[in-house]
Amino acid sequence: MDVDILGRVLSTLPDDDEHPYRSGPWRPQTVERAVPECEVVGTVPADLDGVYLRNTENPVHPALTNYHPFDGDGMVHVVGFRDGKAFYRNRFVRTDGFLAEQEAGGSLWAGIAERPEVARRTDGWGARGRMKDASSTDVVVHAGVALTSFYQCGELYRLDPLTLDTLGKSTWGGAFPAEGVSAHPKVDTNGDLLFFNYGKDAPYLHYGVIGPDDKLAHYTGVELPGPRLPHDMAFTENYAILNDPPLFWRPELLAKGAHSARFHPDLPLRIGVLPKRGDGREIRWFEAESTFVLHFVNAYEDGDEIVLDGFFQSDPEGRGSAAFPDDPAHAKMFRMLSLDGVQTRLHRWRLNLATGATKEERLTDTITEFGMINGGHAGRPYRYTYASTGRPGWFLFDGLVKHDLLTGAEERYRYGDGVYGSETAVAPRVGARSEDDGYLITMTTDMTEDRSECLVFDATRVADGPVARVRLPERVSSGTHSTWAPGADLPGWRTAQDPAAAVGLAGPGARPR
Repeated sequence: MDVDILGRVLSTLPDDDEHPYRSGPWRPQTVERAVPECEVVGTVPADLDGVYLRNTENPVHPALTNYHPFDGDGMVHVVGFRDGKAFYRNRFVRTDGFLAEQEAGGSLWAGIAERPEVARRTDGWGARGRMKDASSTDVVVHAGVALTSFYQCGELYRLDPLTLDTLGKSTWGGAFPAEGVSAHPKVDTNGDLLFFNYGKDAPYLHYGVIGPDDKLAHYTGVELPGPRLPHDMAFTENYAILNDPPLFWRPELLAKGAHSARFHPDLPLRIGVLPKRGDGREIRWFEAESTFVLHFVNAYEDGDEIVLDGFFQSDPEGRGSAAFPDDPAHAKMFRMLSLDGVQTRLHRWRLNLATGATKEERLTDTITEFGMINGGHAGRPYRYTYASTGRPGWFLFDGLVKHDLLTGAEERYRYGDGVYGSETAVAPRVGARSEDDGYLITMTTDMTEDRSECLVFDATRVADGPVARVRLPERVSSGTHSTWAPGADLPGWRTAQDPAAAVGLAGPGARPR
């Protein structure tokens, strides 16, 4: 295949790096590449039209003391599909922190597993403070622009969804909140972007809405009992769903400047229901069995009830994890990363708006997480979610499961020995007539063949395996969150003779910042 080199970045990582989350499937990349037309094993469906975007934690410098995989710099991969062909690009997100560390030649800020005082700079980002906003957690597309975000609150970085050029940061006309934005903002089917943030100052949680015009339409504080660490939200046609999880920094240590997160099983999970444009004081709290929910799947209204689906953790601190049995230090640091460690299963909560009662049930005994749905059914009744299975003891995805929430049936596909996937995005086919009338897309890291591919599945026949394997120019680092954007939602998609070489939003001759 023809490969263009777009750029190279400075890395000070050792060639013989042995860190478990900077080597093997997690070996980072330092070269940015573009492939105008990728080699394909099988056939790219002609009615697959749009782009698959995946964010990746991709470090380029050793940590100051203890590296955690959530600390890596943001790198976005795009695989675009049009007219039965596929193109590929990968680019670093040019965050302020990334550029500063490139200039300094090393790490400047403390990571999640490090104390803030080890940072070489006194400024920084994050709910904790003095962290680097790597913008490496999530990616969504809103108003034709890709937005990357940071798990512990920060800026939203704007990327051209075709070229992956960094266009700058969201400003919302000067109204971007000082508290930042958490990972997992949600794109509503009406074109709004719903978001939240959290921090150490009262009221500890905020919620907001950005309109299709990319302007702040609503922002309100939501009072919590103290600092909390929510990671996700959901929505229905009329409500935003927030949460107050019983996993948070230990207050007695926080008072001394230490940030040690612990699960508090004596406290319930509180789920908050707020009208989408409601004042934070209008929120209604529902109590549920104690757990931590890393990711919700979807929510919808059913009469007086709100139905909320997500992943219930039976062991949020991962004390039963098989991670690193011969390395107690790494075992303690990484035990909460493996799906088998936290015992995460698909779960349903029913919140009765008339009575205030909560009912809940486990939907399957299968351990999965990172569930994705057809975006056209977000906030509405739906039937299918597509989730990942995990390699025991590791933050690696070894297969996918199609959960049928109507019948309880499950359809599975395993990638193969030494092959690990990403979050699986749903790409409705052009002219789709039903919820699963389309394709599933994921990106793999193949340690056996030393390569990476973008796999395309028929969503109705997952167990049959991929209908197309798009070859990438090198083996890419394992990664997680992804999204699908239809070509119809992308500026310049149809007017460009070749979308892989489209001028895009950055304009002619643009260079990433």
